[in-house]
Amino acid sequence: MELRHLRYFVAVAEAGSMTVAATQKLHTAQPSLSRQLRDLEYEVGTPLMTRGARGIELTAAGRAFLDHARLALSQVEAAGVAARRAAQLPKATFALGFLTGQEMDWLPEAMHVLRDELPKLEVTVSSQFSPDLAKGLLNGKLDAAFMRHEQGADDLVFRVVVDEPLVVVLPSDHPLASRRAIDPAALAGEPFIHVSATAPALRMVIDDYVDRTGLDVTLQHEADNLAMAISLVASTRGFALLPIYAENFLPGSVVARPIKGGEAPRIPLVVAHHKANTSTTLKLFLSRVDELIARVSKKHR
Repeated sequence: MELRHLRYFVAVAEAGSMTVAATQKLHTAQPSLSRQLRDLEYEVGTPLMTRGARGIELTAAGRAFLDHARLALSQVEAAGVAARRAAQLPKATFALGFLTGQEMDWLPEAMHVLRDELPKLEVTVSSQFSPDLAKGLLNGKLDAAFMRHEQGADDLVFRVVVDEPLVVVLPSDHPLASRRAIDPAALAGEPFIHVSATAPALRMVIDDYVDRTGLDVTLQHEADNLAMAISLVASTRGFALLPIYAENFLPGSVVARPIKGGEAPRIPLVVAHHKANTSTTLKLFLSRVDELIARVSKKHR
């Protein structure tokens, strides 16, 4: 029994017509198709279909044979796919992580520096809290990550890619929103939206700034992520201190203003990797970090 016999039989059974199967599905002459099906019935040893004025109808034997024919053809197709897949060299993988929101700036440029490697490389991307990115690097699930400099991750190597100033985020109709820059003293007594322990590095920077300047804040809420902080600012009419990249996500109801006077608090964004990672792709990526930084900086000029 040949595979073409099975294909012909299934095509005719599904079309319900010898003519339709021959001309539209199999692109063969009808006499030849009829001969092939007679050969199949002879080999099986029983009629599989009846030919009448209303077209082709399967016999009980034909209906039973159809299920097995379809299964056999699907297994043959699967075998071919498996063989072709096995013949291909497996692609190297490179896992990139991003502090949620930072991928807007850094992912396109990261892919640019990897473009020559992409045909032979499978890149995976994840967006997470910075402490989770550190865990991913430490357990080998990530090759590189754009994140904060997390404490207690001695096996990670950090390189600063940008030192971000913090800005005041407040409702667009707030009286202070009309100012080009915000004097910290003007924030005294205003409801304050802090970041939670999900962002320990940022929380430390903000706490240090509040202590250092003696800023009189009234803690209203703690936000677990950027979207939550922005929503709380809009709904409670409070303010938040957030890295400047938050400006990329502000709705019309919320604005960001620089901090006036003295040095605004800053927080570095770093690209990090495990010091024991010997990936050749990682080595290439790290060798082009300067280009990566330059490309992102150019976009913001």
